[in-house]
Amino acid sequence: MPLFLYWSSLMTTALESLLKTPLNDLHVSLGARMVPFAGYSMPVQYPAGLMFEHKHTRTAAGLFDVSHMGQLRLVGPDAGAALESLIPVDVIDLPVGKQRYGLLLNDEGGIIDDLMFVNRGSDIFVIVNGACKAGDIAHIQAKIGSRCQVIPMPERALLALQGPLAVAALSRLAPGVEKLVFMTGGNFTIQAGDQRIDVFLTRSGYTGEDGFEISVLDSQAQALAQALLAQPEVKPIGLGARNSLRLEAGLPLYGNDIDTTTTPVEASLQWAMQKVRRAGGARAGGFPGATKILAQLAGGTGAAARKRVGLLALERIPVREHIELQDLNGQHIGEVTSGLLGPTIDQPIAMGYVPTALATLGTRINAIVRGKPVPMEVVAMPFVPTNYFRG
Repeated sequence: MPLFLYWSSLMTTALESLLKTPLNDLHVSLGARMVPFAGYSMPVQYPAGLMFEHKHTRTAAGLFDVSHMGQLRLVGPDAGAALESLIPVDVIDLPVGKQRYGLLLNDEGGIIDDLMFVNRGSDIFVIVNGACKAGDIAHIQAKIGSRCQVIPMPERALLALQGPLAVAALSRLAPGVEKLVFMTGGNFTIQAGDQRIDVFLTRSGYTGEDGFEISVLDSQAQALAQALLAQPEVKPIGLGARNSLRLEAGLPLYGNDIDTTTTPVEASLQWAMQKVRRAGGARAGGFPGATKILAQLAGGTGAAARKRVGLLALERIPVREHIELQDLNGQHIGEVTSGLLGPTIDQPIAMGYVPTALATLGTRINAIVRGKPVPMEVVAMPFVPTNYFRG
């Protein structure tokens, strides 16, 4: 057998052994290139290509299948306080209909996963990363399962509609969604042909653009996707453009930019910790790793030794993850965790961890690409301004 046929056969076998989302057949019919991701067969791009998909999402509306992600409900009068014991975020005071970003921590203050949660009144709806969902659900069940019901929702798919024209497309099918603002959500009925589809959606996403994340029953996911793709603004978008969009938005990817070895302060995510959970707040501490994290926030002898920063290459040479970072004296200081040529700004951008002393905006360092130093500058994130709708 020729080598290329052998590898093609291996890839086919590998893809066949993966889990499939409810939209798998639709992706294939649209000509998607499918790849393994988080245990699923997922579309990395469609025939128009990554660059088109990225720019279309920035200017119109892109539809993403994110059904590999985990969805669960926390139910019971103590659910808010129970979840708050696991994350350094204000859950108890979150109003009904509001969404927040959270960080699930281990006892050393490392990040087990990042997540989104919504107070729906009758429950707390939680979305976790696909590659982490089994471990996350087991962890949450073990830690707070005696305080509230932890109910996984494997029967539901998740779609994301992102871009400046997402609201125009979705509001035709679900009038009223235009009244939502960033990080709010609610129950809606979407008209998809002759079907009326009940969904729960939030005005949020992972691209830096306005948009929505839509939870829907598996059995209705394809009808919903087809109704959205029938709108003139909407095109299907794969994992490749999802990655480039989130990096331009300065958003970390779990497993690349954050993991169990990084704390929220090291990851420059302390903005997600409300005052009520910090030193001097009404419910300060009380989360895993609190002593370490609060000391890092206070600075001084307990300050974080390193920080996640944005990096802009000063030469037109893409800088990928795992590339070494050095100071100007040639000393190793860290590595790139995510990097690519940003399609919107047409410049090489990256994230990485550097010593806190070198995390100041404007600091120059070098990335070592194929043995040669590429000058980089520490810059503010996001690399591309966000367009969230705040009313």
